[in-house]
Amino acid sequence: MASARSVVIGSMALNRSGLNRRYALNRRPLMGSSFTGTWQDLPRSLRCQRKQKGNRSSRLVVVDELAGQYEDAFEDVDQQLVHYFTYKAVRTVLHQLYEMNPPVYTWLYRFVGTNGASNGKVFLRALAKERQDLAERIMVTRLHLYGKWIKKCDHAKMYQKISDENLQLMRERLIETVIWPTDDTTTEKIG
Repeated sequence: MASARSVVIGSMALNRSGLNRRYALNRRPLMGSSFTGTWQDLPRSLRCQRKQKGNRSSRLVVVDELAGQYEDAFEDVDQQLVHYFTYKAVRTVLHQLYEMNPPVYTWLYRFVGTNGASNGKVFLRALAKERQDLAERIMVTRLHLYGKWIKKCDHAKMYQKISDENLQLMRERLIETVIWPTDDTTTEKIG
C-alpha cells in the first residue's frame, strides 16, 4: 500500500493514499488568522459532515461555505431607514412650524427633546397620543421624503462610494503600517 501524504489547506489536512481519500481535521487553532478558535468552535453548519451512502464508506460533504454567513434579509437596514426618514420628517415639520406656527413648533421641539426621534415607531406612537395631527403630518412627510429619495437614489453610485471609501481606508491603513526609511539611513548607504 502506498504511503499516505498530507496536504494542509487552512485548518483542514487532506490525507491521500492511493485512490482512497480521507479527510482529517487539523485540530490546532488557525495561527496568523482572524479566527482564534479550533475547528470544533465553528458552528455545526460550517463544518463538514459525514454522509452515508448505503454500504459504501462514508465521505465528507461541505454543508455551508466557509467564506462567511451573510444574512439573506436586511430587515435591520430597512428599520434603520424608516427611523432615519422619521427623523428627517420631524426636522422638516419642525422647520415648517418654525415659520408658520411658532407655538406648535415650541411644543413639538420640547416633545422631541423629551421623547427623542431615534426610534420612529415608538416616537410616533407617543406623539399620536398627544397630538394626532402632528403625528399624521410627520408620517405623511416621511413617506413623501422616502418617495423623493428613492427616485434620486443611484444604487451604482452608492456602491461606488462605498467601494471608494473602503479603498481609501485601506490605503490610509497601509500608509500607517509602512516603515519609511529615514534620511539618516539613506545617506549612510550612499556614503
